[in-house]
Amino acid sequence: MIKNPLIAAGAAITAFATLILPTSTLSAQDMSYGAYIQVLKQKARAQGVSEGTIARMTDGLTPNQRVITLDKGQPGSPTRRGFPSVARYISKHVNSVRIRGGRSVYNAERASLSRASRDYGVPPEIIVAIFGHETSYGNIRGNFDLSRSLSTLAWEGRRRELFEGEFLALLKVADKGYSRSTLVGSWAGAFGNPQFLPSVYLRLAADGDGDGRANIFNNRADTFASIANYFRDAGWRTGLPWGVRTSVPAGFNWGAVKTKLRSPVCSRVHERHSQWKTVREWRQLGVQPQRVIGDDVMTSLFQPDGPGTKAWLLTTNYRVILEYNCSNYYAMSVGLLADEIAR
Repeated sequence: MIKNPLIAAGAAITAFATLILPTSTLSAQDMSYGAYIQVLKQKARAQGVSEGTIARMTDGLTPNQRVITLDKGQPGSPTRRGFPSVARYISKHVNSVRIRGGRSVYNAERASLSRASRDYGVPPEIIVAIFGHETSYGNIRGNFDLSRSLSTLAWEGRRRELFEGEFLALLKVADKGYSRSTLVGSWAGAFGNPQFLPSVYLRLAADGDGDGRANIFNNRADTFASIANYFRDAGWRTGLPWGVRTSVPAGFNWGAVKTKLRSPVCSRVHERHSQWKTVREWRQLGVQPQRVIGDDVMTSLFQPDGPGTKAWLLTTNYRVILEYNCSNYYAMSVGLLADEIAR
């Protein structure tokens, strides 16, 4: 028996709506989408979201099959052919257009970038590189209705705990005065210039210009401060590079430096990195950094495309970039773009 008459009435209306929707292509669920929206509404109320926000963020919602298809189409483990070329990925993502765009932002926004860098200890070029990779410097931010996308992914059920939490966080973001038409973004729920998930926005979005609001949609000062705050929270160490190009001697014994650690998250990413050694220890093995870096800095050797190709010594700051997006392709291209922007 449903004890709350408001839920009963709402469930009846939305149940009727689902009967006339073409949902035959959607995955089978433990309840109808309409009934699940009523559950989400009740949870939002319990967490203090205003009735007005709940109403405007759930009005007319229907499940989005496109979002479910995209979620199920995410890549899994590498095939027997191994990993795709990192060099090929970098050539497409660290190109002349993106470098010019980054340098333009870097030069035009020196004041706000310097303020964010001073306040959070993150280099301006790293901040700009994230901005460039995430949204092409604010030009491509996605146009999915986040309320519809997140509620669909939560209802679909495979990762309900994650997406239900993000949907409720989205309503709390909306409760700060953002309209539903503003809260659009990627199919998986990321939004704004830095492509934060709602829960990340609530935790780490920062006011970069002192106006009392963290507007990551069209305010660059807030965008830069928010990215920098994310990196500081993830453990960025001021004054330490993300990594340096290095030469590896012919016939280098990779088996002797292969890591024995198994990361509980993003294992496919970390398994490609070597053991951690000081730069001094790497020099003793014939590995020579091509830029200045302290002998006592702990680094991991990374030669993603195999012997005879480009290699890097990666610091703990590289791991911070991976916190933003756990992909070697992403992290390498961010680091190399940042280097080009600052050049």
